[in-house]
Amino acid sequence: MQHTHFATTTRGLQRDIPPMKLYEKAKKFGVWNPSEIDFSQDTADWKTLNDDEKDAILRLTAVFQSGEEAVTLDLLPLIMTVAKEGRIEEEMYLTTFLWEEAKHTDFFNRWLVEVAGNPGDLSRYHLDSYRALFYEALPQALNRLNTDDSPAAQVQASVTYNMIVEGVLAETGYHVYYNALRNHNLMPGTTRGIDYLKQDESRHIAYGIFLISRLVSLDDSLWGIVEQTMNTLLLPAIGVLTESFDCYDPVPFGLRPEDFTSFAMMQFQKRAARLEKARGASLEEIYRVTQAAIDAGDA
Repeated sequence: MQHTHFATTTRGLQRDIPPMKLYEKAKKFGVWNPSEIDFSQDTADWKTLNDDEKDAILRLTAVFQSGEEAVTLDLLPLIMTVAKEGRIEEEMYLTTFLWEEAKHTDFFNRWLVEVAGNPGDLSRYHLDSYRALFYEALPQALNRLNTDDSPAAQVQASVTYNMIVEGVLAETGYHVYYNALRNHNLMPGTTRGIDYLKQDESRHIAYGIFLISRLVSLDDSLWGIVEQTMNTLLLPAIGVLTESFDCYDPVPFGLRPEDFTSFAMMQFQKRAARLEKARGASLEEIYRVTQAAIDAGDA
């Protein structure tokens, strides 16, 4: 496809819209280097853990590691779809997605090698619900955009990636790390890295809410796809947690599984409620609400 014009030499960049605001935040807060995180205390702390504690942290890291690799591998079709629509501001922000997901992959790989001593093949930790999401649903939804870049396909892809994988599972996973490690004064380098990841992915989620809201505000029939995708993926999302916790009796670090399933459900309901507000809203209202959330630090 040939170019007929360029936005930056015709209308210019729209610096006041949410994707560009997120791009500014990514340039300011997303510049961190996984290679600079000090794991020396983490390595010492790792040696003090009992076998179940080591296994639980290794399991959690294994599902994060492959999850970050999965989105790094599968994200390009979404970027290409937005680029084909000529949404240069959104594409500029989406370039930070791929960079940040690659950094997250880098961070967890460093942890596995330097803290856990390169434990080898960890796919044994990928249980049924995890495989349903990361081996099947995520690549199917995102790679569908290679042949179908319709608004319906975009909504399904963003709900799967931003609302379920990031907004429910990843945020619950951070909560597990903090309760297992930070609350016990363990592994400060690990939790520092999780702080960075959480900050990065809050921006990703904010963009996902913006994208889905923009599409739903223009076509209310897409709300059915939002609901269907959210509800279909809720069961395996909760299953990732329950199947993992069921491997331990008692659960290490004094963790209470019900606390994390409740947290995951709260995240799910919060995302669904945010998205539903887009129904019948104008684009101006979508922009205003998204910008207010960004200004309030919810990104």
